[in-house]
Amino acid sequence: MALKTYKARSCGMRFRQSATFEEITEKKPVKRLTQAKRKTAGRNNQGRITTRHRGGGVKRRIRIVDFKRRKVGVEAIVKDIAYDPNRSAYLALIQYADGELSYILAPEGLKPGMKVMNGPAAEATVGNCLPLSQIPLGLFVHAIELVPGQGAKVGRSAGNSCQIMARDGGRVTLKLPSGEVRIFDGRCLACVGAVGNKDWGSIKLGKAGRKRYLGIRPTVRGVAMNPVDHPMGGGEGRTSGGSHPRSPWGQLAKGGKTRAKRKASNKVIVKRRK
Repeated sequence: MALKTYKARSCGMRFRQSATFEEITEKKPVKRLTQAKRKTAGRNNQGRITTRHRGGGVKRRIRIVDFKRRKVGVEAIVKDIAYDPNRSAYLALIQYADGELSYILAPEGLKPGMKVMNGPAAEATVGNCLPLSQIPLGLFVHAIELVPGQGAKVGRSAGNSCQIMARDGGRVTLKLPSGEVRIFDGRCLACVGAVGNKDWGSIKLGKAGRKRYLGIRPTVRGVAMNPVDHPMGGGEGRTSGGSHPRSPWGQLAKGGKTRAKRKASNKVIVKRRK
């Protein structure tokens, strides 16, 4: 992926950096592999806002991605590299030998015309999906299952990959993008390679309006409010001290640990994230 910059013909274009989309070959999504996306604007079934600063945005359709790689032992050919407005990674449209179409996450280096395969019989090459116990040490993988048969949960966003560090019996140790070292069941499926679109993090929107296209509404700082609206509001001029940072409902917002002390997965974490 490459980035392009713009001449400063307007304030919104002065610092804008966007993707060139040169890898994208799909002109139009496969309709039967998409479904409508209903907007909630951050509200629950009672109409109350549970996630703030959400609302608006352009219309999207959800791409149905095969995170379980269900067809085992059937070779597939990559037809197109597709854009997905709902995630940072690109998708690959593959067609199996029996004619079935499916979307999968597009790893770095996967191009139209290449072949991929799922299951224990597959080789450990880019785009193939096989159990962790059969992937050589040192290789980078993505779209990893936490529970066998559950579907990919780890390493799914643009540029992410996990490295296979060790293998002991039926357990495999991986180093995650966060720096955490974690033990996985060797039967869990993983895809070989790193997720594509690695320059996604360098994109600069350039103007507030592009943030609104994404369905993200403005965030007002608490210190800019009145005391009636926020615990950190009020005061003559700007204030930097007096109380610890806290939420609009008075809960302390920084420094506290958010992970449960008695979480079941604590025993599989060898080393905490950075």
